Amino acid sequence: MKDKTKFYKLNNRNRGGYTTWGSMWEKGHISPDDTFVVRNEEGKIIPSQERVTAFWPDGSVKWVAHTADSRYMGEAVTVEKGLHETENGISLKEEEKQWFLDTGRIQMVFPKCGNDIIRNIIIDGKLRANSVKGILLLEEPRKNDEGFIHLQKSFEGTIQSVIIEECGPIFCTVKIRGIHENQKNSERKIPFILRIAVGIQSDEITFTHTFFYDGDPNKDFLKGLGLRFYCPMQGAMYNRHVKFGVDHGMFHESMNLLLTWRPRVRQDIYDAQIAGKRLDLSKERDGEVIDSAKDMPTWSHYTMYQDSPTHFAIRKKIDQENCCYLDALHGYRAPGYAALGGENGGLMFARRDFWQKYPSGFWMNGIDRDMAEATVWFWAPEVEAMDFRHYAVEGYPQTYYEGFAEVGATPYGIANTNEFSIKAFEDVIPSDCDLKEFGTRIQKPAVYVGTPEYYHERHAFGPWSLVKRDSEMENWLEDQLNKAVEFYKNEVDVRNWYGLFNYGDFMHTYDRARHCWRYDMGGYAWQNTELVPTIWLWLMFLRTGREDIFSLAEAMSRHCSEVDVYHFGPLKGIGSRHNVRHWGCSCKEARIAMAGHHRYYYYLTGDHRLEDVFEDVKDGDFALLNMDPLRHFFDKEKMKKPTHARSGPDWSTFCSNWMTQWERFHDDIYKEKIQKGIEDLKKLPLQLNSGPDFEYDPNDSHLYYIGERTDGGTHLQICMGAAQTWLELGDLLEDEEWKKMMADFGKFYYMSQEERKERSGGRIGNRTASLPFMAAAMGAFGAAYYKDENLAKTTWQNLIRVIMSDTKKDGFADHIVSDAGNQNNLHEVSWITTNFTSQWCLNVIMVLEFIREALPKTMEETDRFMEGFPMDEFHKA
Repeated sequence: MKDKTKFYKLNNRNRGGYTTWGSMWEKGHISPDDTFVVRNEEGKIIPSQERVTAFWPDGSVKWVAHTADSRYMGEAVTVEKGLHETENGISLKEEEKQWFLDTGRIQMVFPKCGNDIIRNIIIDGKLRANSVKGILLLEEPRKNDEGFIHLQKSFEGTIQSVIIEECGPIFCTVKIRGIHENQKNSERKIPFILRIAVGIQSDEITFTHTFFYDGDPNKDFLKGLGLRFYCPMQGAMYNRHVKFGVDHGMFHESMNLLLTWRPRVRQDIYDAQIAGKRLDLSKERDGEVIDSAKDMPTWSHYTMYQDSPTHFAIRKKIDQENCCYLDALHGYRAPGYAALGGENGGLMFARRDFWQKYPSGFWMNGIDRDMAEATVWFWAPEVEAMDFRHYAVEGYPQTYYEGFAEVGATPYGIANTNEFSIKAFEDVIPSDCDLKEFGTRIQKPAVYVGTPEYYHERHAFGPWSLVKRDSEMENWLEDQLNKAVEFYKNEVDVRNWYGLFNYGDFMHTYDRARHCWRYDMGGYAWQNTELVPTIWLWLMFLRTGREDIFSLAEAMSRHCSEVDVYHFGPLKGIGSRHNVRHWGCSCKEARIAMAGHHRYYYYLTGDHRLEDVFEDVKDGDFALLNMDPLRHFFDKEKMKKPTHARSGPDWSTFCSNWMTQWERFHDDIYKEKIQKGIEDLKKLPLQLNSGPDFEYDPNDSHLYYIGERTDGGTHLQICMGAAQTWLELGDLLEDEEWKKMMADFGKFYYMSQEERKERSGGRIGNRTASLPFMAAAMGAFGAAYYKDENLAKTTWQNLIRVIMSDTKKDGFADHIVSDAGNQNNLHEVSWITTNFTSQWCLNVIMVLEFIREALPKTMEETDRFMEGFPMDEFHKA
């Protein structure tokens, strides 16, 4: 029904707390003034609020982000157009120097300047945090006569601006921008954005923290970064507790542990304390216990830190400067939740992806004081400082596939985003069950999505296919798509692709001899979105609805949109090509920062942080004035325009960025930028097949023709998301000539080299249609457009030949190698590359949509289908 859509909670996701999800509507059906009703499975209206996140070209609403409390939503909800009256439960008051926020259960003060990011967090009438501060520790290595020393400098976050990003009747997000300042010399480093989100009838507060690196990588090593809560403490030391989630159960202690020699405390008192019960001791009845508590260590400082993906530690000490820490526990992977409390209750803390984004940590300090300090660390100080320097002093473009011989590594302008939540409790410490439930829910929060059929019917994100298994070959292809995802999902854990600056990314190319990925070999290491594994994963999710794929894609979008992209500085709006270090390659490319990588996550979840990212990249073409992608191939003095852009992947990336800006704000300025380039291409002798190198000026957005490149390959023009962007634009623009140009591109790609030369009048010279399986989506579109059975057959033959050898049809099947890769039994696909996997899977998903009927039905038919077609060993190389 056009007026009603059902959304389902993903499996392995936990209800509780507020959630935001996206709905897509048919063109012309929803106006910006329309409102929506959300109902649970019983038909009861759930309080909700919404905001428009994208428009159709006619100004009607395309995507809407809805927010509601998942506690009341059940396993599914229905969203329908209609009027609803939701009482405004949130009060916001702006004063000269601060904002005051009141949700009924939660009150907070947001100063507009100073070092207190938040003041007076009151939950259910009790002051839970007097203030919240940003903490930064930088370490500078220095060399003296005796060797190296490490100078540590402390900074506190200082506020630059406070805005109310979203405030509806039930949910509010406050966005704070700031930078860390050294209180001694006023030096400022490491900007940050902190989002604080609260909802009515909830005692939870969600924090989304983004930090940006603006330091000198030679001296500004990251030693510690976090947020510190100053929490009031009341009551006797034996009623003050800490609790941490660990591998199995909980680590739980009191500041005074009432297990004594003399006088001997009754066992039932100690058992009650360890059970987390408040001890109501009286001088008359329990005088010896109270006195003995004064004559024992008071453990006032606790620290938990995850220093690797396979180890965490808990340590503690008393409040004496010259005393050591004691090791309390060592473990494997901490789940990332903790609690601090006393007789006045306390706070639970839960950080998402705690061990996955190590080195994470919690500090609970000064618990014996009136004001304890609870710190949530994104980089725990116990571990070695983060060194942002490059791994070498020269580039290796020939041997190790790096961009150029120059070293272009720079982390200046990269970012990182992390999430955690806090929740109040009334007892001296929450029960194990309550803390685990809260922490588990934060790790895997509720996500609501439509069915694959819903997204497919509405052409969400352009053309892609649904899963069908009506023939042997369809079944085989779907099995390969699933095997590819399963392999990478397992590799993340087998290879420990974890860490604050790594989690979410895959590696590029496998080393079959060492039985590991080429982590140390230049451009063969981290993938950095190359050949769009992002889009592969998101389309796999859309067509399957699998939560595990959503989680893979979510982590990749979060990483790639932050660490691989420059958010300010001379390279703002572009990113860094694949390398040993995410920011290491001398090739700084627009394609890495393409908005199209992450539109899926944004429209499905309404994530506010991605709005910043889209803003950062919308004018990314101006960065090419500082970093011409073809600077080593053309003489600057002979150029008429200031830089270059290839139709793909540069201009295609700009189209993605501009399309996102256009649809989010109905901003025709960015639509016109797209149309300028299309009109330029229409005038060329080979249209979309022309170039693909152009001179470019971001001030006018035109592609300036400089003739045809007559050597090299063509796959870069199409394999970095161009097909997905251009095909989606074809429908949005309703430009029939543009659609024909795309069909002609696909048809031209699959001609023989001799025919291509003839059709081009010899213009292309020796330029080849390299790696044709990467252009299969365009070939299939051309075949469907022209109803060309021969082109359809050729397209499928090119896809099939790279996954099947002459004697095997094993596809992505792994084989077991014993005692390799630090595994007892390593499941290995020895030929694997993420380039191949991403492009093969992505093209299969799209080709099935266009020319499924041209696919042979059986393996036997496929053998005949491939007769005479040269088999390719590309994927085995």
